[in-house]
Amino acid sequence: MADETVLITGGAGYVGSMLTMNLLEQGYNVKVLDLYLYGDASLESVRDHPNLIEIKGDLRDQELLKTSLEKVDKVIHLACVSNDPSFELNPALSKAINFDAFEPLVELSKDAGVKMFIYASSASVYGVSDADNVTEDHPLLPITDYNKYKGLCEPILLKYKDKDFCPVIIRPATVCGYSTRQRFDLSVNILTSHAVNNRKITVFGGSQKRPNLHIKDMISLYSLLLKQPAEKVSGKIWNAGYQNHKMIDIATIVREVVAEEFPREEDIEIVRTSSDDVRSYHISSEKINAELGFFPQYDIGDAVRDLCQAFKADEFGDIQDNSLYSNIKRMQELDLQ
Repeated sequence: MADETVLITGGAGYVGSMLTMNLLEQGYNVKVLDLYLYGDASLESVRDHPNLIEIKGDLRDQELLKTSLEKVDKVIHLACVSNDPSFELNPALSKAINFDAFEPLVELSKDAGVKMFIYASSASVYGVSDADNVTEDHPLLPITDYNKYKGLCEPILLKYKDKDFCPVIIRPATVCGYSTRQRFDLSVNILTSHAVNNRKITVFGGSQKRPNLHIKDMISLYSLLLKQPAEKVSGKIWNAGYQNHKMIDIATIVREVVAEEFPREEDIEIVRTSSDDVRSYHISSEKINAELGFFPQYDIGDAVRDLCQAFKADEFGDIQDNSLYSNIKRMQELDLQ
């Protein structure tokens, strides 16, 4: 299997860069299609790898897609305008990338002979739910356009399913932890940054329940899916999460780990403030546990420790006003059209 060619859209991104390096280590041939909005440093360590092809380009360029898909066995589609604030910055552009470009990519993939297409949807498609455990059968009740279009892509992909084309949909929890293309606009990551640099954590709201998944587990899941026989996974939809915690409880975990990693006399303060973000849900990952035997190996504390080690090594420099660590700040700077 490891001699297969995998195209990763968004392969230089937060999850994509770490996934690219992981698959190269396993012996896969990897093609990365990415706009490289955040520079190309994330893949610097593997840039000269003989099994890596990097393609700088836009998902909306169908001619580029056709050439990118040549001799590709499997696609992992990660590329998108990610998170609600970034989407809302330019809704028309975001819809064009996240939704309008989706079906052409799927159709061109199938035409090119791609055997498996793994789509990274989002657990946020559930919106707000009081259910004890939100399973894959729960109604999709998105409350933002980002969530809505993530969900609307799912049936588009599934309608292309046949014996030669295996669609797979993952609804991941919020990913956390260290990456060579670091993000500090994700809940665990940004709380860790504040605790390390300010000795103060501001929690917006606090009672919202949010599922999380360590980036290493996210990568392990994609790797696991690539190895599955089509008859086992084709047309399936799975939640992928681990710890479902209230935001205030996540902040407490972050405070405890950072205090261990950076012991100082002053305590790390947690301040709660109001929030307009009402998204709250407790997802169940029992289906993927039972059907694929996927059980996460890392927790929120591990993600915080990994980030602390990177801070100790001064890998990030001054992150305060650095747009490389924030999707919305970068998009505002570049004014992408």
